[in-house]
Amino acid sequence: MGPMSDSPAPLADPHIAFDPAEGRRDIVVLGSTGSIGTQAIDLVLRNPDRFRVTALSAAGGRVALLAGQARRLGVRTVAVAREDAVPALREALRAEYGPGEPLPEILAGPEAATQLAASDCHTVLNGITGSIGLAPTLAALEAGRTLALANKESLIVGGPLVKAVARPGQIIPVDSEHAALFQALAAGTRADVRKLVVTASGGPFRGRTRAELADVTPEDALAHPTWAMGPVITINSATLVNKGLEVIEAHLLYDIPFERIEVVVHPQSYVHSMVEFTDGSTLAQATPPDMGGPIAVGLGWPRRVPDAAPAFDWTTASAWEFFPLDTEAFPSVGLARHVGTLGGTAPAVFNAANEECVDAFLGGRLPFNGIMDTVTEVVAEHGNPLAGTSLTVPDVLEAETWARARARELAVKATAEARA
Repeated sequence: MGPMSDSPAPLADPHIAFDPAEGRRDIVVLGSTGSIGTQAIDLVLRNPDRFRVTALSAAGGRVALLAGQARRLGVRTVAVAREDAVPALREALRAEYGPGEPLPEILAGPEAATQLAASDCHTVLNGITGSIGLAPTLAALEAGRTLALANKESLIVGGPLVKAVARPGQIIPVDSEHAALFQALAAGTRADVRKLVVTASGGPFRGRTRAELADVTPEDALAHPTWAMGPVITINSATLVNKGLEVIEAHLLYDIPFERIEVVVHPQSYVHSMVEFTDGSTLAQATPPDMGGPIAVGLGWPRRVPDAAPAFDWTTASAWEFFPLDTEAFPSVGLARHVGTLGGTAPAVFNAANEECVDAFLGGRLPFNGIMDTVTEVVAEHGNPLAGTSLTVPDVLEAETWARARARELAVKATAEARA
């Protein structure tokens, strides 16, 4: 099947792929000690004939794990964002490697991951958390690497920047929802697509009204029913901010208008997303909740990686449910559509303000409903001052700095008013 019919082609296009007969792929893993990074390394170690990791980067808080990864994979280079972590990392590497065995090169500092992203390899897996992943994303794309993208924030905050440098089909998404859309889109041309349907588990508070969410605690919000994730992502799942970000991401990756991207609640998290075609057919991609499959798609496409994820036991009965989204209790998806439509720095403001509000909620300084109330106020105050102009990295950073500061101010104000 040829490329999708419309022009320009999407950033993520399953019809554009490297020769399946190619040899082993060299991979650079950014964020190697996080959830995505550790699972990707496990996949590589189980498939040494398919993949080889040449370099690793991490923040620097888990140097023993990073050193162990470097030794098992035999990487050339290890990078940490925190320069003060270098002595501990060097000591950990010496403990892992035998006497006289050469240690890998060490890079350190805020630009270390960006430097690795442009290094010689086939694929860069960006598993960094947060908008600090933007610079490595741009570096990998500018260097011509295939980008397996788990760092959704870099696309959210820097969408126009990413689109300006990425070749059609250069990005392969690693989020479970976007990997599902990516695979389902392979069944037709872009002209055949009627809508994208992004599924949401509904988080721990599915079925509750806004009033019933007023007094939920961080412990309540961190108890996700189907996925084990970090605290920020888990809270984003509870507010459904993650679905809002995924709607923006789907629009940017597949060049589908916002009005043709729908969110549906699916508590079992078996169907990761769906594509509805113009003939009425809907294709769903489904596996039990597990990130092994999306990571394997990101690293191996267009070839499948055998046993990358568990399969269903069809001899056991199961029920799959779907519900409409409650937009009153969970206004985050609508707000995300709004900022995505505004463009410019509005998505960066939305994302940064949300991160600050999540931190305030986890610290007991903001109620659960206050997260979206505060983000909405920050977005409204920001407006869209750069509409019609070319976005730059300094623009994004300045907008994020303002949004974080304003969100903190409003959170403090809300706490003071609640106590008055």
